[in-house]
Amino acid sequence: MKMKGKCVFTYQIEYPTPVSMMLRPRREGSQSVYKEGFEIEPSVHFTEFTDNYGNSCQRATLPPGTVVITSQVEVDVLETPPLPDPRPAFVPIEELPDDAMLYILPSRYCQSDLSEIHKLALEIVQDLTPGYEQVEAIRTWVHQNIEYKYGVTNSNTTALDLANNRTGVCRDFTHLVIALCRSLNIPTRMTVGYLDKLEITDLHAWVEAYLGDQWYTFDSVQDHTHGYRIEIGHGRDAADVAMVTQFGSMDLKSLDVETELLEEEGAVAQNA
Repeated sequence: MKMKGKCVFTYQIEYPTPVSMMLRPRREGSQSVYKEGFEIEPSVHFTEFTDNYGNSCQRATLPPGTVVITSQVEVDVLETPPLPDPRPAFVPIEELPDDAMLYILPSRYCQSDLSEIHKLALEIVQDLTPGYEQVEAIRTWVHQNIEYKYGVTNSNTTALDLANNRTGVCRDFTHLVIALCRSLNIPTRMTVGYLDKLEITDLHAWVEAYLGDQWYTFDSVQDHTHGYRIEIGHGRDAADVAMVTQFGSMDLKSLDVETELLEEEGAVAQNA
């Protein structure tokens, strides 16, 4: 299936401000990029680099005034697969690949080493078989017990905050799932990008957990994990996968996001 994603950031800027951006899709796994565009208006020089997680990033200094950043991609993607059978098993720490070890450690927003987080994880999984069943139980618990609501969390909200307050958005849902899974020594990372199955189209965040011998997708915002996804980037938590990181004062006036499934017979669009 071909899928299109587009996001438009509009900023009002008072002084020249350096930024780091992560707005181009990853080129790996189940997605193949065949068209993309990236534009900053007014036009400024930018450079590109690959970060420590393999994400494609850009750097620029944005000028004073109104600045519009537009990124759009068209990608061949596979639909998120149904639950695997048999369920993939927990991987003992001594058998994990080196590049997965980073994702069992606590991070800024995912305090998996806190006793409150570990206690909650044990309450959720109880006597379930270690591995996929535990992650799916955690995903389901977060979906059923956390209210999705805009405007009640911010860039400082952590997994522990969400466990206590029980209200947030996809970023917060993902942080809590990650923290709970890592407290059980299951490597878990945050992935961001586009999803076609959202009631309100926006940039989205979900979870990938390393089980068996690969990474599996889990989405706690959905009643069950499904849909087509374009992956922009992944990392330990939101600190690693911010679409735009600013080093100075910038006022975000608007963020417009579109997704579209492209088929030979026509297209099914969702806009926001």
